[in-house]
Amino acid sequence: MMSRVAGRRGLRRILAIVSIVAALGLGGVTVAGAQSGGRVGVEGTSLRLDGKAWWPAGFNAYQLATNWSVNKGCGAEVNLDEYFAGLPPHSLTRFNAFEALATDKVTGRRDWTAVDAVFRAAERHGQLLVPVLTAQDGACENEVFKQRDWYADGWRSAPHGAAASFAEWTESAVTRWRDSPALAAWELVGEPETSVCHGGNCDLASRTCPPDAASVLRSFMDEAGAVVRRAAPGSLITAGLTGGGQCGTAGDDYQYVGASPNVDILQYHDYHADGIALPGDRWNGLAVRIRQANEIGKPLLVAEIGQAAGPGAATVERRAFDIERKISGQRAAGTAGALLWSFVPDPRHQDATYDIGKGDPLFAVMAHYNAVGGPPGRD
Repeated sequence: MMSRVAGRRGLRRILAIVSIVAALGLGGVTVAGAQSGGRVGVEGTSLRLDGKAWWPAGFNAYQLATNWSVNKGCGAEVNLDEYFAGLPPHSLTRFNAFEALATDKVTGRRDWTAVDAVFRAAERHGQLLVPVLTAQDGACENEVFKQRDWYADGWRSAPHGAAASFAEWTESAVTRWRDSPALAAWELVGEPETSVCHGGNCDLASRTCPPDAASVLRSFMDEAGAVVRRAAPGSLITAGLTGGGQCGTAGDDYQYVGASPNVDILQYHDYHADGIALPGDRWNGLAVRIRQANEIGKPLLVAEIGQAAGPGAATVERRAFDIERKISGQRAAGTAGALLWSFVPDPRHQDATYDIGKGDPLFAVMAHYNAVGGPPGRD
């Protein structure tokens, strides 16, 4: 994998320069997301809300659009008003806005009720959202792991639930919710990777990474991102990259994909490094990703931070201490925000899980960091 990275390093640098030129609006090129017409904007490697500095802190709450009277669901139902009212003001929530959750489970026809309700509730409480339009592993949809060919062309041609294709779903969803004051940024795919499965098995050991993995993923971000740009000029797009060396974004490929003019905000997902601010190695660690984001002039959101709590793991109090220490170090190192994995309405206290329920001490931690105008220092 690293030999392929080295072989394209010069091209990466050229493309990174092109992306920076585009972001500055030079040479007649304009990046729509850099001059967002919505509430959320980008200024260099930082985010802004209503024109003021914003370092968003919040939660993943993937279950929000579950409505058993309408769709097949994705986890338990959530009391939306209770959830959003319980957040600190101007929090950021990342949730599943999947095509399957906008489909009537009986008729198979489009029914926007459940996802609409998430946007409306967030609006009532002045909260912000990152809707994720599909997931790499097909969770809560067809349960099919997306492979290289899907990113190369399948997203445009293969049926996607009730939609003709993922491209059609993206255009429909973006058009419907583009004017919501709760919208922070669109996320096309959660944790994308362009690997190939073998023997009908997509477990990690059964996947290989093709030589063109990075170029295929970059083309997808360019072209699928353009669907968003056309449907909602000025909207921001965040790439849901795991950042840990996955196929298509290992090493320098992360910067190459992130330099797409249709990516405004990069991501990193942080697990298995409890209390450590900058996890990972010298090729794919968070410190490397921050440097790469700085080089292309884009914010990096740590969009998933997960630490288990429960029997055999940390107490919820210890978890809150570890995560506060982690976030403090990450913010000092230059990240643009932090989201925890994951709020659920029915935390499994009998097991060691990443579940974060109502009343968890992590709510107080996130309240400290989530402040328009920039969080107070505590480093």
